[in-house]
Amino acid sequence: MATKMRMRVIPSVLHEEAKTLAIDIGGTGLKASVLDPKGKMLHDRVRVETPQECTPELLVKSLVALTKELPPFDRVSVGFPGVVRKGVVITAPHLGTEKFKAFDLERELEKSLGKPVRVLNDADCQGFAAIHGKGVEMVITLGTGFGTALFVDGRLGPHLELAHHPFRKGETYDEQLGNAALERVGKRRWNKRVRRAIRLLRVLTNFDRLYIGGGNAKKLRFTLDPDCELVDNQAGILGGIKLWRQPSERVTD
Repeated sequence: MATKMRMRVIPSVLHEEAKTLAIDIGGTGLKASVLDPKGKMLHDRVRVETPQECTPELLVKSLVALTKELPPFDRVSVGFPGVVRKGVVITAPHLGTEKFKAFDLERELEKSLGKPVRVLNDADCQGFAAIHGKGVEMVITLGTGFGTALFVDGRLGPHLELAHHPFRKGETYDEQLGNAALERVGKRRWNKRVRRAIRLLRVLTNFDRLYIGGGNAKKLRFTLDPDCELVDNQAGILGGIKLWRQPSERVTD
């Protein structure tokens, strides 16, 4: 059986001067910017709508087109809305798991962009920009869906699809807290649900600190506990630098 060739990670992409193309894939929008070694954006964030009836091939094509507006880069970080292992999509709830399952997004982007790529769940990627690296830190994202990430002393834990676990009234966190639910029940009832979710997640994980991000985080209307804080929605992009400071899951040639 032929062995798949893997792109060799050359030293320059790990160098402290490397520039990073950071991409945040959302259910409704594709966002990207190029970051300098300290995480400063070298160009205003660009955004386009996520294609309707999105396929893996159309997603890659759209992301490549998005980069045409941006400065040169040495490496690529991608936050994806689903479970990703070793660059391969396992689930894609808001894009279509049936279409995306087993799609090697990391490898296809490497071939299309000609640069080394790392792909991670979007909440995990956002978490790298938010955490301080002490104790148990949890990240939740409120956007098209509901995302979570868990870190222990700065190390990313296995990605748990808590969004698709039962939450209340026979529905999941995703169904009760995603954007569709917000539009259906209104901000007041949605805020009550978010408060309840935080209480349950506190019991489940015993987090030391909780970070809340995503496009709908700005719609929270209650006072957060002292160990909870909002993070800027650009964290999904800024986490791209720290993603390259983690050990790669890929086996390079």
